[in-house]
Amino acid sequence: MEQLNGAPAAGTQTNGHHHYHHPGTPNHRLTKPGRISRGHVNGARVSSEPVHTQNSNNQQSPCTDFDVAYFQSYNHLGIHEEMIKDRVRTESYRSAILQHQDYIKDKVVVDVGCGTGILSIFCAQAGARRVYAVDASDIATQASEVVKANNLSETVIVLHGRVEDVEINEEVDVIISEWMGYMLLYESMLGSVITARDRWLKPGGLILPSNASLYMAPVTHPDRYSDTIDFWRNVYGIDMSPMLQLAKQCAFEEPSVEIINGENVLTWPHVVKYVDCYTVTSQELESVTTKFDFQSMMRAPFNGFAFWFDVEFSARGTSPANSSSLFLQNDINHPIEGSQRRKRANPSEALVLSTAPEEPPTHWRQTLIYFYEPIDVEQDQHIEGSVKLSQSRENCRFMNIHLEYTSGGRSFVKESVLR
Repeated sequence: MEQLNGAPAAGTQTNGHHHYHHPGTPNHRLTKPGRISRGHVNGARVSSEPVHTQNSNNQQSPCTDFDVAYFQSYNHLGIHEEMIKDRVRTESYRSAILQHQDYIKDKVVVDVGCGTGILSIFCAQAGARRVYAVDASDIATQASEVVKANNLSETVIVLHGRVEDVEINEEVDVIISEWMGYMLLYESMLGSVITARDRWLKPGGLILPSNASLYMAPVTHPDRYSDTIDFWRNVYGIDMSPMLQLAKQCAFEEPSVEIINGENVLTWPHVVKYVDCYTVTSQELESVTTKFDFQSMMRAPFNGFAFWFDVEFSARGTSPANSSSLFLQNDINHPIEGSQRRKRANPSEALVLSTAPEEPPTHWRQTLIYFYEPIDVEQDQHIEGSVKLSQSRENCRFMNIHLEYTSGGRSFVKESVLR
């Protein structure tokens, strides 16, 4: 595997960007409202309502300037409004809490990254004895007020601080968190869930969601290419084709978060990474690599790759997380890394929140890696290669994406950064 700042192997062509992007440079493809791709606007109202602000001396990892900026970005209420208005997301979590009410009633819950506190309140309404709502953003101040307004101050304790720093002086029965970023792993918030699990979760405790799967597939999207690039060939009768190269760079240099549909997908999806929330380690998330071999189901221009994810909410006793490795290999519901995925055999067995193109859209949309030039593929033509996703050394919340792929006898490399 090439280094991210290296040149492509001999005989390959570049259908993307070759040098490493410094994390300080802006991403013009991710300036729309989204997870942390909003401006860092500190617009939260200051309140006199007391919040439990804690700092621990056994800090597990230092809080960097990037972390501070990340937490500050969640001070803005618009971010939380967008997430709460995502009915697929919010109703999936509420349904999961009700579905697992027997595990939550009279138990202790920790909500990692509680935001406005809505999931904590759902858990309290499901009968939790105590909910620790943890958030490092100043939105914790408003969350505390929301808890008070709903007469839940005796049940929900808002802790303003990082999971690595706050203290909870008892074991917890349940961890709940909406940690998923674009492309599942962007933002690296899963690390906070891992920390909470290792610090507080009782043996046999419940984690919601219990597992997650990241997928990728080749896509065709000629309309997107035409609208963005071909527009410059004739602008009010003026030949503006000298703008084409710049237009391609601005539109396709970095990942794009947008909505596509199932008709854009050329093949069955490939499982890039399966995450078992009960056993995953922070180290294995630092770099994820997989090889793929797709076979196109149609003749079409191949414009790039799309990434999306599913998360599953299941009790540990019924989840692959509690099964032997032999069972995992034979369980048709378990997406084995490196394999292609068709349909869930028994989708009713567990509650699944999916961001797949054929499902109702969510605020995560799909993440697209576009090529500068489309590649024409025939039906049954193979698209082979590998992808490496790695945390940026400068800011672990950013993701480096290194793609190598071959189709029709031609080889390409595409590098980009999700920031």
